Amino acid sequence: MKKPEKRKGLYRTRELHVMLVPAVVFTAIFSYLPLFGLVMAFQEFKPLLGFRGSSFVGLKQFQYIFTMPSFKTAFVNTVIIAFFKIILSILVPLVLSLMLNEVTKNWYKRAVQTIVFIPYFFSWAILAGMILEIFAYDGIINNALNALLENERIAFLVSNQYFRSIIIASDVWKGMGYNTVLMLAAITNVDAALYEAAQVDGAGRWKQVLHITLPSILPMVAVLTVLGLGGILNAGFDQILIMYNPTVEKTVDILDTLVYRMGIAGRQYSAAAAMGLFKSVVSIIFVGISYLILYKKSDYRVF
Repeated sequence: MKKPEKRKGLYRTRELHVMLVPAVVFTAIFSYLPLFGLVMAFQEFKPLLGFRGSSFVGLKQFQYIFTMPSFKTAFVNTVIIAFFKIILSILVPLVLSLMLNEVTKNWYKRAVQTIVFIPYFFSWAILAGMILEIFAYDGIINNALNALLENERIAFLVSNQYFRSIIIASDVWKGMGYNTVLMLAAITNVDAALYEAAQVDGAGRWKQVLHITLPSILPMVAVLTVLGLGGILNAGFDQILIMYNPTVEKTVDILDTLVYRMGIAGRQYSAAAAMGLFKSVVSIIFVGISYLILYKKSDYRVF
């Protein structure tokens, strides 16, 4: 394309480019400008001395965090929680979308979709309060247990046995409506002629689901799963920070909450920056691998 034609194209879409300006400025200020602060990971940072005055210590901060027992615990918890969140956030919506696809009453299908989608729009500040009330020692769950089994109450919120499962299940519950809609959209795009041919061959509903529906939506499932690998070290900072308490630190303390405690509460700015940089590097590696897999297997491209 010649330069005059490019200029004409830019002029015709000038309103769209103007609309992008606030987003570009916002991203530059809050996403790219803070990257210069990563130099703290290689310094013994002192706020009064600033970046230039703080002494350079090389990889000392990384050596320090890798020898911390709390780092090892947080890393394992992060991987476990994120792994189950990724898997269940695909399996639960997949099963739900397949079930809804078999519903013949449109009003009922729309009602269920709306109900399961509602939690997605609420922040964790609201949902966490609801979950903490439900699983409290005198909450709905324990009252039901006490009614069914005399004097039977479980301290869910201070139990390392149950609290991690509550964290994972509540996150899946919050996001399942969004993924269900995506998978239902993929199911509706399946060619109806395939189902008609299967019926002629005598295939029942279960065989149609098994041999037509599932293979047809596997690309969507693959995209959601592999893209989720990029967030393998993002186990839900806001959710866990709100619901977290010291008694369950052993099973739900993750890298993000550890960074928060070290950097904000402990004022160990350099160690917290080193831990955040480590997490970002690992996430970038997983993102790169996941995009490469998608490009090779399903020709999916981000750009």
